Amino acid sequence: MHETQLAPVVAFLFAVAVVGFEQIVQWRFGAMGIVGISLLATGVKARNVTCACIGALVLALLVM
Repeated sequence: MHETQLAPVVAFLFAVAVVGFEQIVQWRFGAMGIVGISLLATGVKARNVTCACIGALVLALLVM
């Protein structure tokens, strides 16, 4: 397989893993778990420390 043929397969597998992880978080922690993971991911991608910290705090409070 060439690299151009492998890229869509890797992207698909990554998308399936992300959706699976979100479903596990929602099952375990409910809607607030999804909010926390979304804030954390958005903060990391945007390099926004405040957003990432709020998301991490929400997840930490849910674990307690």
